[in-house]
Amino acid sequence: MEERGNKTIMCSVLFLDIVEYSKKSVAGQISLKDRFNSYLSAAIRDVPMTDRIILDTGDGAAINFLGDVEDALKAALGLRESLLNEEPDVEHPLLVRMGVNLGPVRLVRDINGQPNIVGDGINVAQRVMGFADAAQILVSRSYYDAVSRLSPQYAGMFHYQGSRTDKHVREHEVYAIGYPGDKTTHRGTIIPVVAEYEESLLAGAMQHAKAVWYSAATRLDTLIDQIVICFRQADSKQRTLYVAAIVIPFLLLATLLINLLRHVEVSTMPAGIGDKAAMTTQPGLVVASIAPVSASADAKTQGVVPAHSALVPEPEIKNNIESKTAKQNQKDKSNKKHKNKLKDKPKSKLTKSGVKKNAPVVTASEKAGTYISVTCAEGAEVFVDGVRKGRVGSVPLSVVASPGTHTVIVSHTSRGIFTQSVELNSGKTVHIKPSLCN
Repeated sequence: MEERGNKTIMCSVLFLDIVEYSKKSVAGQISLKDRFNSYLSAAIRDVPMTDRIILDTGDGAAINFLGDVEDALKAALGLRESLLNEEPDVEHPLLVRMGVNLGPVRLVRDINGQPNIVGDGINVAQRVMGFADAAQILVSRSYYDAVSRLSPQYAGMFHYQGSRTDKHVREHEVYAIGYPGDKTTHRGTIIPVVAEYEESLLAGAMQHAKAVWYSAATRLDTLIDQIVICFRQADSKQRTLYVAAIVIPFLLLATLLINLLRHVEVSTMPAGIGDKAAMTTQPGLVVASIAPVSASADAKTQGVVPAHSALVPEPEIKNNIESKTAKQNQKDKSNKKHKNKLKDKPKSKLTKSGVKKNAPVVTASEKAGTYISVTCAEGAEVFVDGVRKGRVGSVPLSVVASPGTHTVIVSHTSRGIFTQSVELNSGKTVHIKPSLCN
């Protein structure tokens, strides 16, 4: 080799790594290394010995080409073709990752007095090789810029793979020899393997995620180290301020989250009720648990809501009762003209055998409001038109509703769900006792 002295020069570096070499047995490692050395010797046999320096890395090699820049490309393609021509059923398949870079290196002598190379050129070649998959060749941006301008044939052999970040948070723009996922050559012509395109993209995404994680972890470590140094150099008062600046925001945030969780009401509907059910009780609707019908009749005639209606504020209950009483008085005056007709009209009576099992029972009380009274096992939830009205306690649950058609749903955690449509007339009370409550 021509004596160049201890100088820094530009050269192309081919870095090679045998995949999963350390996981093999000793016999497997010997087999892989023998075949690797044989294929590598054949790939670089046309390169003069004075123009190359080979460094054995144990599980691979680093070849520094001091002559033509395209020698590294020819050697990589020749080695990969030899690897692909191996028997497919070989006991220890030889898979090699390859990275090529063009950069500055320094020629030195090792401990044995043999030529050796150090510098950024060989370091970047190793980083680029680390981004490659098995049997894939990746090159750096500097090498691509140099070799792609030698001929149109070389320029068409590369495909841009994007920017990758190594563990030292250094960005590298890499190019693959061939198309995305290409891992085969035939007499120097690139043959794309389309089926491996998605695998290549996934590998690139994983590499990018690892790079982002390494970057974030490195910056976090630096920040923590700076905080520790400042904390150690500070006096007692400054340390107290540092601790307060860190702890107080966390305590405030925790207190805020606890208060939010305490004040949020989460009302869950039973499965299968449907989208019509609402999750909160609408204001202005009176929900009350009243005494049995015999005890509540006197309260209704006096226009008083039972004392169990603690879910609605007392002024609101009073206003609702007064408004309903005024409306009822107007209706009574209008109905006086038809009083005689109503007296002459025969009343319809239902026999006990003619009443359905789940049919609502309507009791007439002209002075009372319009209610839905539900009798069921204690703990059953009552929904009217999708709005939760409360739970049935030891006494029936009475709900104030407007005249018209309503859908009543009674849900019990252990007995099931009951649904029924009822027709409410003004001044009447509908009593419902579902079959599941018997």
